[in-house]
Amino acid sequence: MKILVTNDDGIAARGIHALISELKHIAEIYVASPDRERSATGHSITVFEPIKAVKKKIADVSGAWVIGGTPVDCVKLAISRLAPEDIDLVISGINHGPNLGTDVLYSGTVSAAAEGVIMGKPSIAVSLDSYEEEMDFAYAAKFVKRMVLTLMKTGIESQTLLNVNIPPLPEDQIKGIRITRLGTRNYENLFDERQDPRGNSYYWMGGGIKDEEQDPESDVAALEDSFISITPINLDLTDYHLIQQYKVKFKDYIYTPGDSHDIP
Repeated sequence: MKILVTNDDGIAARGIHALISELKHIAEIYVASPDRERSATGHSITVFEPIKAVKKKIADVSGAWVIGGTPVDCVKLAISRLAPEDIDLVISGINHGPNLGTDVLYSGTVSAAAEGVIMGKPSIAVSLDSYEEEMDFAYAAKFVKRMVLTLMKTGIESQTLLNVNIPPLPEDQIKGIRITRLGTRNYENLFDERQDPRGNSYYWMGGGIKDEEQDPESDVAALEDSFISITPINLDLTDYHLIQQYKVKFKDYIYTPGDSHDIP
């Protein structure tokens, strides 16, 4: 089995090295990671400048590259040109901090896994629910290894990514696993206005998470209850429930071959 490991925290992040140290025992590992932290880059890609890829030596890894681009760039470039064509699985993480609810739309970690799915590879995004500087990633990495071993036996769908969030607790305090849906994750978007030496205004965005009631089946609720959350995410964003309603709303203007009417 060949696994491509990536992240959005950069090649020096402790989370990715904890992940590599566990996965190298069960698979052939390839690594493509950004040259610096690229958190909250979402699914951005680099199109107006070249992308540098520098080989890096990592013990027991079949190939590793430091990429001068976004997490999505890392996956696209690695699968397209750098790693072997027969990559079996993409794993992004372990992120330093959670990726819950609507955070997945901003997350470089989840977006890297989403790119794996777009390129036809089963993918997993993994995050540890802690921002502490000296947080131990060992248990999270061991859990991912066990998860991969299970999926090697049971199979994993190539069109769905699995978003995994792990509580920052000792193993004996984690209550188990929940298969969850995305919860609600909103922020108090506060912009601190400052001025540069020439008197021009600029802004730093900050703000904490709003306290909101959560669906008990959500990923946010699972973490709050000391469970590991696994959320299957499909990249088809179509709202199928509304298709028929909009067919009725626009029934007089829906184009079919041979129609001559114009949209009002």
